[in-house]
Amino acid sequence: MDLNSASSIVLQVLTQATSQDTAVLKPAEEQLKQWETQPGFYSVLLNIFTNHTLDVNVRWLAVLYFKNGIDRYWRRVAPHALSEEEKATLRAGLIANFNEPVNQIATQISVLIAKVARVDCPRQWPELIPTLVESVKVQDDLRQHRALLTFYHVTKTLASKRLAADRKLFYDLASGIYSFACSLWNHHTDTFLQQVCTGDEAAATNSLERTLLSLKVLRKLTVHGFVEPHWSVEVMGFLHAVFERLKQFLECSRSIRAENVCRDRLEKTIILFTKVLLDFLDQHPFSFTPLIQRSLEFAVSYVFTEAGEGIVFERFIVQCMNLIKMIVKNYAYKPSKNIEDSSPETLEAHKIKTEFFTYPTLMEICRRLVTHYFLLTKEELAMWEEDPEGFTVEETGGDSWKYSLRPCTEVLFIDIFHEYNQTLTPVLLEMVHSLQASTNMEDTSAILIKDAVYNAVGLAAYELFDSVDFDQWFKNQLLAELQVSHNRYKPIRRRVIWLIGQWISVKFKSDLRPVLYEAIRNLLQDQDLVVRIETATTLNLTVDDFEFRTDQFLPYLESMFTLLFQLLQEVTQCDTKMHVLHVLSCVIERVSMQVRPYVGCLVQYLPLLWKQSEEHNMLRCAILTTLIHLVQGLGADSKSLYPFLLPVIQLSTDVSQPPHVYLLEDGLELWLVTLENSPCLTPELLSIFQNMSALLELSSENFTNCFKIINAYIFLSSSDFLQMYAADLCRSFCEVLKDTTTDGQVQVLKVVENVLKVNPVLGPQMFQPLLPSIVRGIIDGERYPVVMSTYLGIMGRILLQNAKFFSLLLNQMACELGQELDQILGNMIEMWVDRMDNITQPERRKLSALALLSLLPSLNSFLDEQLQILGQNASALVHGNTAFTEVSPVSVVGQLLTCSSELQNSKITEIMNFRFSVIQDKFCGIINISVEGLHDVMSEDPETETYKDCMLMSHFEELKVTEDEEPPTEQDKRKKILALKDPVHTVSLQQFVYEKLKAQQELLGEQGFQALMETVDTEIVAQLQKFLQGF
Repeated sequence: MDLNSASSIVLQVLTQATSQDTAVLKPAEEQLKQWETQPGFYSVLLNIFTNHTLDVNVRWLAVLYFKNGIDRYWRRVAPHALSEEEKATLRAGLIANFNEPVNQIATQISVLIAKVARVDCPRQWPELIPTLVESVKVQDDLRQHRALLTFYHVTKTLASKRLAADRKLFYDLASGIYSFACSLWNHHTDTFLQQVCTGDEAAATNSLERTLLSLKVLRKLTVHGFVEPHWSVEVMGFLHAVFERLKQFLECSRSIRAENVCRDRLEKTIILFTKVLLDFLDQHPFSFTPLIQRSLEFAVSYVFTEAGEGIVFERFIVQCMNLIKMIVKNYAYKPSKNIEDSSPETLEAHKIKTEFFTYPTLMEICRRLVTHYFLLTKEELAMWEEDPEGFTVEETGGDSWKYSLRPCTEVLFIDIFHEYNQTLTPVLLEMVHSLQASTNMEDTSAILIKDAVYNAVGLAAYELFDSVDFDQWFKNQLLAELQVSHNRYKPIRRRVIWLIGQWISVKFKSDLRPVLYEAIRNLLQDQDLVVRIETATTLNLTVDDFEFRTDQFLPYLESMFTLLFQLLQEVTQCDTKMHVLHVLSCVIERVSMQVRPYVGCLVQYLPLLWKQSEEHNMLRCAILTTLIHLVQGLGADSKSLYPFLLPVIQLSTDVSQPPHVYLLEDGLELWLVTLENSPCLTPELLSIFQNMSALLELSSENFTNCFKIINAYIFLSSSDFLQMYAADLCRSFCEVLKDTTTDGQVQVLKVVENVLKVNPVLGPQMFQPLLPSIVRGIIDGERYPVVMSTYLGIMGRILLQNAKFFSLLLNQMACELGQELDQILGNMIEMWVDRMDNITQPERRKLSALALLSLLPSLNSFLDEQLQILGQNASALVHGNTAFTEVSPVSVVGQLLTCSSELQNSKITEIMNFRFSVIQDKFCGIINISVEGLHDVMSEDPETETYKDCMLMSHFEELKVTEDEEPPTEQDKRKKILALKDPVHTVSLQQFVYEKLKAQQELLGEQGFQALMETVDTEIVAQLQKFLQGF
């Protein structure tokens, strides 16, 4: 690309690309995209964004395209990579002048220089760092600032590299420039402090900006630039200097008012000082040991004494508390239980901590946390009145303690109390005892103190387990406080019910639950919304507790459910509705079917709420969760929900609809429980399955639930379902099996196995395309036991329950593999016997025994079947008639049609003349498997010394459910009925073995049968005779 001719063209297209008119914008963007890979394009962009006379928007766009090009084409291995010559020119141009006047563009240029440095520095770009070092020394303010800005971004990027070779390079860089970076920071810091004293506001602002940038550079160098920084005098000197500078800046903040332009930047610098300490402690805990004492003294004095009054601000307090917390909780500073196993560094750090945290210090920290930082502020109380829902959901959970004051103080309290509970427990208990007397309603301060102390007792619940008789406290004081209805006492009502929630899983007698339910019911009618929401939270904790008993809760269920529903209608914010819905879901889940009489109002309201929450997918997720528990609670009666329920499932599981990103997981679970509890298959429920094909293509994340849903349809109504979807399902399975895990393979095979259970006649035909690979897997000895087990389960079903189809399948495989029929069958039986140990489920082990035994007696059963089918097929071919007497899959017919009639006739002759001995050859293996199966399923009656097949089921019995068990779903009942038709549960293996051996004996005669039995190990024969005693 010729620079002179190209510059004007590129400039014109960039100008068009800044247009608001899409008709102009789109073609320009397309043109720029085409130029991305053209040689010289980035040189043109460099000329454009460094030309300060051009339009700012055009230059901004040029910088962005240049930056994106670095990501895509700068590395030598990238497709369409830039040439080394052009890159050398670009590197030189990027650091030729640090004089960009526009801040935003200057920042982008610094970032893109850092991106190039990540790839090229220092090997291909050794001059970068020396150039930056020289540039930050110049007197020109603009050049100095831009060079310092670039210096920071380059340092930040190089510090983020993690490969060992890159770390070594950064260590070398850090040691080479650390001294200079320190002197640069000291220079700008001193300059700023002098200018503040002289009142030169504009100059002080510029110097503060440079102080901040140089400190950012030092932070990266200090934290990431040294393996053992405590051996560096310069590093430790800088860290000690941080404390002095912090004091100077904090004192400086007294004279800089909030409206001063410097104020915001000054606070950022103070916070950056604390980040240096926190990062260093996190990355180098043992190197931080010499700083522990000073850090604790500094943080505690500013946060917990009068030293900080008037100068500290919220973010600084949070950082100081986090510093204390990290030192207190740091595992590197905790000795092992066996002191001799602890390192000297750990013992030294622990000693410093112990000497600092004396009883007076800990007592003062505890008291200040509770009586100062735990107090509800004026802003919080105002928010309580103006936005009660916002007050209840503000800043809880996650990492909020790192940035917000209240969560930070509570987490610090928990950690210090846990570490020093023996010291602090008496302190906290004394504070509790001081609040035993009744509180004056007019004394707001006393009410807030009590709220704070109760908060502390709740946070320290686990630590106070042995020190507080919570049951007595609840009966003698807390219950009475819940009954004080005065409006000014609402903070205590809210705090006490919260406190009970914290203790419910720690120490709360089961006998007191009814009293608590009564109190919760009353508070759910409280005049204050915050109290009602907090009460709902405690109800959730109570119901979700391990010791929850349904019988204790049932007398309160109707009123509780009604009050929760009223609360759900009353609240307006999405987060609060989600929270109340969660409580309702938990109640429904725990009481299960008992909730049926009371859900009518909720069932009527949910469709309206679903419609209102169209833009709030997280609320819709909460609705889906509630519906899951509702369907489980209603059981078969959930069919009445279908007009609302089924469209919800349809939308949630339709991958063509954008909301599926949020709703899919819960939607699939709802779909599954709907099927499990459905009494019958409706056309609407059947039509939803159209979504499944796309779901199976989507990913393996939801495979498990997808296959559970498919199985649920099979159990619900196999004939209707398979008639409509079997072909699509078979195609989907073939695609899934091409690229899936072992678990995914097993999931597919289990569906096929369930189809065969439910419909042994038509099932094999519907999924015939999958069966040849199963036969090959068995013969080849599939290496994964769980897959082999499933293969044998499927083949056992076909052999036992559809012998004619099994014959067809063997014929097909003989044609495909070019092997003899007896060879294929023999190999299959041999592998079956060899891999029997892969089958762990007793049902499948018995099935294998039944299936292989069904091959006996051999001469007149299975082999005659072969001859009959082959004869029919050959006759049909000879007469041009393809309407076989046996229904066969299309692919099997195709296989047979590929053979000429001559071949068919020769096959018949071969079978007629061939003495089929394969079954007799494998007789020993079949008997071995039969005896193994008998060991698995037979139980001995010690009194009569007779054996009984423990898998036999004679009639359907309604499952008896205890209070702790889930009631059976409609699907559970369907499975039980299906089991009553399953040979595994209806055929006695003992009886079957006897009848088959008897038939074999009659067929071969006594002498022939004895000769056959002699092929079996004598120990196996003895075990067999023992099982067959009495026949």
